[in-house]
Amino acid sequence: MSQTSFAGPLVGRDDELARLAGVLERARGGEPRAALIAGDAGVGKTRLLDEVSARAAGTGMTVVTGHCVDLGDVGLPYLPFTEVLGRLTADERFAPAVDARPVVGRLLGAGTDAARDVDARLRLFEGMAGLLADVSDIAPLLLVLEDLHWADQSSRDLLRFLLSRGVLQRPAGGAPTHRLAVCGSYRADDLHRRHPLRPLLAELVRLPSVERLELRPLPDPDVARLVRALEQRPLPDATVRRIVERAEGNAFYAEELLAATDSPAGGMPSQLADVLLIRIEQLSETAQQVLRTAAVAGRRVEHEVLREAVGLPEEELESALREAAGRQLLVAAHDGTYSFRHALAREAVYADLLPGERARLHGAFARLLTGRGLRGASAAERAHHYRESHDPARALAASLEAADHAQRVGAPAEELRHLETALDLWPAVGPAGLPEGVGFDPVALTLRASAAAAHAGELHRAVSLTRSALADLGQDADLELAARVRYTLAGNLLRVDSLSAAFAHSSEALAMIPEEPPSPTWVWAAATHAMTARQMGAAGTALQVARQALGRAEQLGMTDAQADLLISTAGLEGNGRSTEAGRERLVRALELARGAGNAPVELRALFNLAMGCYESGDPEACLPWLTEGLERARRAGLSSSAYPLEMRYLRLLVLYALGRWDECVRTAAADAEVLPPAGGFTVTPALFVALARGDFTAADRARALLEGPFDWMATLVAGTVLTDAAALRGDPEEAVRCVRSTLASLTDETGTRPDVTVRLTALALAAVADAAVALRLSGDDAGARRWAEAATELVGPARASAAHGEDGTPQGPEGRAWLARAEAEWTRAVSGPDVAAWAEAVAGFAYGDAYERARCRLRHAEALLAAGLREEAAAEARAVREAADRLGAALLRERLDALVNRAWPAETPARGERAVTLLTAREQEVLRLLARGRSNCQIGEELFISGKTASVHVSNILAKLGAASRTEAVAVAYRKGLISPESAVSG
Repeated sequence: MSQTSFAGPLVGRDDELARLAGVLERARGGEPRAALIAGDAGVGKTRLLDEVSARAAGTGMTVVTGHCVDLGDVGLPYLPFTEVLGRLTADERFAPAVDARPVVGRLLGAGTDAARDVDARLRLFEGMAGLLADVSDIAPLLLVLEDLHWADQSSRDLLRFLLSRGVLQRPAGGAPTHRLAVCGSYRADDLHRRHPLRPLLAELVRLPSVERLELRPLPDPDVARLVRALEQRPLPDATVRRIVERAEGNAFYAEELLAATDSPAGGMPSQLADVLLIRIEQLSETAQQVLRTAAVAGRRVEHEVLREAVGLPEEELESALREAAGRQLLVAAHDGTYSFRHALAREAVYADLLPGERARLHGAFARLLTGRGLRGASAAERAHHYRESHDPARALAASLEAADHAQRVGAPAEELRHLETALDLWPAVGPAGLPEGVGFDPVALTLRASAAAAHAGELHRAVSLTRSALADLGQDADLELAARVRYTLAGNLLRVDSLSAAFAHSSEALAMIPEEPPSPTWVWAAATHAMTARQMGAAGTALQVARQALGRAEQLGMTDAQADLLISTAGLEGNGRSTEAGRERLVRALELARGAGNAPVELRALFNLAMGCYESGDPEACLPWLTEGLERARRAGLSSSAYPLEMRYLRLLVLYALGRWDECVRTAAADAEVLPPAGGFTVTPALFVALARGDFTAADRARALLEGPFDWMATLVAGTVLTDAAALRGDPEEAVRCVRSTLASLTDETGTRPDVTVRLTALALAAVADAAVALRLSGDDAGARRWAEAATELVGPARASAAHGEDGTPQGPEGRAWLARAEAEWTRAVSGPDVAAWAEAVAGFAYGDAYERARCRLRHAEALLAAGLREEAAAEARAVREAADRLGAALLRERLDALVNRAWPAETPARGERAVTLLTAREQEVLRLLARGRSNCQIGEELFISGKTASVHVSNILAKLGAASRTEAVAVAYRKGLISPESAVSG
């Protein structure tokens, strides 16, 4: 049996399961089929076969399995078939079939000498084929043969006979009737060029009844799902990511790495190391020496570097490399490099090295790379090798080179890693140990590391590094450096929403440097202080300082500082960035930042331009600015910094608001693959889509955002999803609790509530109003009054937030729309539905939020019905149905259907009126094509929609017309005058 069988849940194999399900289905129908499943050790072949076997047994098939075993050169003949025969013999249903074929008894030990005769061998093969045919006639049969790479010669010959001449071949003059499927598995990574199974596979896969299925490594998201499914306790994201990276799609490796999570970091699980080293120890000593040297080089090594490091003659090296490649341990690339087939194989070899051997080889590689030039590109490798060869001074110098190279190519995460390595090495080196020509200022380098951390999206790490720089400042530190440290710390604290501390440090920085004579340090300190003062609610102070600093920046010719300060003043003067004047100032800032080459300030300008469009009620106009900003961030290597993360979130929010939900979900999935750990909030608009479509697991995913250090945006979006989910579930108490908890977390030190207050309270008011209405209808006036009081308590903060936002000015179109909805829900809770209130809410969301407008139209329809305005209500219901169908908003559609069933019950004469009134414009188009005899695919082609969407429309039409078939629907439509005979032409 395979040593790497895997017993975890099956994930990520839907396509493979579908193909094998087809093999089983055809076999049950009397068409024998075979599938040969290839894959590396541990990739999940046995787990897949277990699932297929379980499904086959569930459909009434008999499943028998034979295993091949690695017995070296001394193999037991027919071992897997002997196991199969033993299982068939033990089943009393098949006893007559086994008794009728005594020749197969040789496999169980009877008459084995006679089997040496050629004719006897042929009779044995024919007897086995006949037995399988007879058994499959009694009950459909699935024959599973595992680990064929270990099969003995006799078993390979019998398999060849069964598949090429036996039960799988069509007899002359008729179709086969044997209900038999054969599934065999083998390790692709064990099939070296001279492996005896290779020619047999090449022969078998040419047969029409045999198909080959390659089981590739699992994609990273599926490995992550597998790891979380295997472990009942919550796992940190960093742990899951590390396992996913090391497992490289191999399910068994993932299981072993997960089991070793409590062991020292970076350790190799002993069982996994043993599995990997067994294959390596089968190589010649020279080949093992080459692998040990290559393991020190890393995952990939150039041929010339390996040759010089290993010190072997060219012929011996080539022979050893050919052996390692033939065993599929190394893979040769076209660029003259070699790499390990799997990173864990390299880890196992590396861990097996003796300490002295490891240090010696690292030193050799460091010297070789130093002499080859390309210092910047090789600096990271040299730093690694010098560090592992216990040469900290050269390792520190190389780490600084590597950080400079990473900065030049726009890789802040790598820059941070190299800078932190240099800082870690500094105590072991000291000023006296620095190589000639290498300068080192720990405080300045720590500041640079904090900037790299911020650019890489590791905001809390940036704060920690800047605090470390502040602690390292001596009593006699230069005042400008001390001010730089403080205003840098203030800016980092601002990004993690620690407002009071940010304001305190920016105040200290500004006080340390005199305004006269003008200096760049004072300008940047003032620019930072303007931002912290604004966040603390001191808008007057912020504007005064920003204006002073803007004048000094112009005087000094600091165009990037000018740009930054123009952005700040654009948000502080007049009505801010949402006005034409504000946007003009932002465009000027963008031009200045671009001219100065300051990418972070350029990104700030682009983000504010996009936000200005959104706040002015023009979400469509946001998208070009966001596209430009994200592309600029990509080119600068700043995709994980704060403003690009905000841009990703805003882009998805705009797509959600515009009703482009499928695009929103696709974009979120693509973004999720490249986000840093702190960027989880950016993809949450896709959770809004999932929730609206009826997927309540969106609430669980939103709740996970609240784990770890406090993040303002993550708290905001999680609170929004959780509040809406509670309201949709009809749980007003939970909805109110979510609102209060979220607002308590988001309210700043000055007591200013966030702008999102109005949206959160409107969502909770929907649940509160539902509860009040239900109690009022049931006659519980006291209960209704309690919820009405709760509604009044909630609507107050909503009114205050909309009238006096975070910057002290009234909110824009979005905030006013949410306030209109909150007021309408409050009225519904206190006194009942109000037509005018809901009409105002519908009009408010006309700026561009398709889903919220549809939700308000549903409430408007309810209010119109209550007022006796049935025709107006039907028009609103029709609009809601069209929006819900277009968006796929399942929950909205369910609520609409419930309203329609109440307002136009099926048993009343109004049923026909209901069907006519509620046919959407798109459904009327589909109906006309239906009358012309078009199929769903043809309807989709003519209307430029998918066949699946056309099928949904047809189903809706049948339901509305009360028809059981397409033909009946057309007849009903003729009778009711929905279509005319002239509109139907021959298909």
